[in-house]
Amino acid sequence: MNDVVILSPLEQEYLLRVIEAGARVRDMRQFFLWTQGQLQALLPHQVMLCMEYGPGDSLRRLECLHGAVLGEPVQRQLADPVHGLAAQIARAGRDGWRMPAIAVAGQGGAPAAVQQRLEKSGFDNVLVNGSGVLAGGASVFALLGLPMKPGPRQAYFLELVHPHLHFALLRSSHKETPRAAQASVAAARPLSAREAEILSWVREGKSNFEIGSILGISALTVKNHLQRVYRALGVSNRAHALARCHALGLHDPGAAPLAPPRRA
Repeated sequence: MNDVVILSPLEQEYLLRVIEAGARVRDMRQFFLWTQGQLQALLPHQVMLCMEYGPGDSLRRLECLHGAVLGEPVQRQLADPVHGLAAQIARAGRDGWRMPAIAVAGQGGAPAAVQQRLEKSGFDNVLVNGSGVLAGGASVFALLGLPMKPGPRQAYFLELVHPHLHFALLRSSHKETPRAAQASVAAARPLSAREAEILSWVREGKSNFEIGSILGISALTVKNHLQRVYRALGVSNRAHALARCHALGLHDPGAAPLAPPRRA
């Protein structure tokens, strides 16, 4: 992005408002309202993917923020911690995709894996910026569904805003109760065999109804099990649960089991 970008007086005002409001963000509710408010005036978008990495390039957190309702299949396409668009973007960045970066469906501009995931997601474009490797952990932010085809101007705006997004997200993640902070390191308790089984089907992309049919239980029972899983992992939805399990290494070969062994 070598184009010289000069901000108009109105754009300068929008940028200042974004920075001022971002400095007051202290939790995820405020972070969400900020990204859906002041940031939308400067960089309108439908979805924001926020990826926070810890030392050693391990995914510590993945947030999928959106003002409109997204179906579970779309959320999985975007935020699956292993195969989703967010993961593809992060891997492409590590492999040298220059930031800030732009991809438009059907028009290239991104590595093939990212382009394929973008086209499957149902969004026309994505605008990405990453912090690069940092001692305390990196961050990557991706905006999807911009109303216009993003260009160097929008990429420059995201580059300017990125440090404020980065620190606001860090403050939001660190503004936790002691119990939530503990949950961010490890599960509050081992998952039961049934909970682990349901979570494995969630990872396969199955709906509550489909999981219930497979296991011979109702969709409501599946939902109740998932609510207990969310509390145990300290998360709020399916994508976050999968991301937390990935961060904890619970899906890795040789990892400690999600559930304690069954009694004989």
